[in-house]
Formats: sequence, C-alpha cells, structure tokens
Amino acid sequence: MSTNNPSCAPMRPMERAIRALAGTFVTVSVALGYFVSPYWFLFTLFVGLNLFQSSITKWCLAEQILAKLGVVKEKEVSPTAESGSQ
Repeated sequence: MSTNNPSCAPMRPMERAIRALAGTFVTVSVALGYFVSPYWFLFTLFVGLNLFQSSITKWCLAEQILAKLGVVKEKEVSPTAESGSQ
C-alpha cells in the first residue's frame, strides 16, 4: 500500500473543524426536526446549501469564524524542518 495516497493523509486542523461543525449541526438539527418541530429541517437544508456554496465559491463563513477563534488553516511547517540536515 502506498503512503502517498492523499485519502490517507492527515486532515488539516481547519478542515477537521469545519467537518466536525457541519456534522454536529446536521445531527442536532435532524434530531430536533424529528423530536421537536419539522421546521428544524430547514436548518439542515441551510447547512447543506452552505456546504454546496462553499465548494463552488471556495469561500466559507465558518472558516473565517473559526480562524478568528484561533483554529489554524494549515500546519505551519518550515521546508527546512522537513528536509533535515543539508
């Protein structure tokens, strides 16, 4: 098995936070829609539309909010640290 497979690469902190936030919102809104009121399914629709919109425009409001809260966009690794001694 190749270790260069991008699907096996570790996720960046921002990507992981976005997925966790979206998954939490969808799960909670579906539970609320089932147990409380069907109007909560509109929130599920809103989350799905935002995910779709961000895939097209490459702009995500949640990413900006999480960045202001201190979630880093990418692991900050210097190129010299990866290559070792020269």
